[in-house]
Amino acid sequence: MADREVDLFVIGGGSGGVRAARIAAGYGARVILAEEYRVGGTCVIRGCVPKKLLVYASRFSHDFEEAAGFGWTVGEPSFDWATLIANKDKEIARLEAAYTANLDRAKVTIVKSRAVLDDAHTVRLLATGERVHAKHILVATGAAPSMGHGVAGIEHVISSNEAFHLTELPKRILIQGGGYIAVEFACIFAGLGSEVTLVYRGENILRGFDDEVRAHLRHEMERRGIKIICKRIVEAIEKVDHGLCVELSDHDDILVDRVMFATGRRPNIAGLGLETTGVRIDEKGAVAVDAFSRTSVPHIYAVGDVTDRLALTPIAIREGHAFADTVFGGKPTAVDHVNVPTAVFSEPEVGVVGLSEAQARERLPKVDVYATTFRSMRTAFLGGEARMLMKLVVDGMTDRVVGCHLVGPDAGELIQVIGIAVKMKATKADFDATVAVHPTIAEELVTLRTVTRSHVREAAE
Repeated sequence: MADREVDLFVIGGGSGGVRAARIAAGYGARVILAEEYRVGGTCVIRGCVPKKLLVYASRFSHDFEEAAGFGWTVGEPSFDWATLIANKDKEIARLEAAYTANLDRAKVTIVKSRAVLDDAHTVRLLATGERVHAKHILVATGAAPSMGHGVAGIEHVISSNEAFHLTELPKRILIQGGGYIAVEFACIFAGLGSEVTLVYRGENILRGFDDEVRAHLRHEMERRGIKIICKRIVEAIEKVDHGLCVELSDHDDILVDRVMFATGRRPNIAGLGLETTGVRIDEKGAVAVDAFSRTSVPHIYAVGDVTDRLALTPIAIREGHAFADTVFGGKPTAVDHVNVPTAVFSEPEVGVVGLSEAQARERLPKVDVYATTFRSMRTAFLGGEARMLMKLVVDGMTDRVVGCHLVGPDAGELIQVIGIAVKMKATKADFDATVAVHPTIAEELVTLRTVTRSHVREAAE
């Protein structure tokens, strides 16, 4: 017999699990949420939030350099890594307390323990041995860093988790990977003064993004001093007298102080007991779910990165809310994963929504592209070389804007607003009819008038 009975047991206290628990409790459900580490999950504790704080810190070096051009006299700046990390930790603790307080106010019972499934309706808490019978179970355990293929010296490698807790800023760091996390940390460390080498196995960084965006960002990162090596992988790491000697697949050696792998994340399902319940795991190692986040076992659900649908915090939150509405609110809700705006907090930033040019060419009979690069007013005033990229991808048959791609200052902020227009199926004519706000960077989006290039897909024979 179980020691307790509840309407919902949530495994995982990250963004998706917390939202689901709160909304379900608001509908009157009895809810227990189990979290074995810290409430808030990857995003709040060791992901988006602390990363953005480090991003802010890294950008001050550029601001100090540019201040003189605007008449400011700035003394020799100095940076203290320990102060940044200590202040970051304080903010994360504050946010964790806020998440916990919100759950308490919603009357969700929080248990600090790892939870595993004994059967399709029973969850066991490892910290106490207690068994809880649940009418519904939600798996929201997120994802964990994947260290890729095993290499000699892997014990010397850190992931993004450990990067937030380094005792000192590395003078030289090699980062393997080419996605969001690798690119963002490369820019963070470079901005804070580290000598950064980015190694990636693919043709170019940010696989899956628009090719023009990838090329533009790489150029800007290299211009800022980041060394980017593509079509290579790390073969071995050896500890030597003056740091770590990294051997690449072309047999080149690079001497650094730290090695970080950011080679993707894997769904965090190990040891949950899912195999005892009949929950299907897909070929990617993720929990397979339908449009309503239901697994192959009708009363067991999963949301967020553990399902590997779209690994973004706002998506996990929306999936958690939709789950609660569906199961406890009597409002069946499926989350739309199309035209989701997203940003890469690199330097410069990337903001994207909708189709890339290549995707549009594959799917649409006619594609018009409007693209421009330019120096912002601030950059031009200072005689700098940094350029902004703005690109609209348009369905040439309907005039609908199906993609927007930005690289430059505040791209993340801009793409949130542009995402509304793209989601509402705005046309290029709608953009053209909108009066520009001058002088701004964003005005370029409504003053692009000339088609840069068009592509007409040949009819299938």
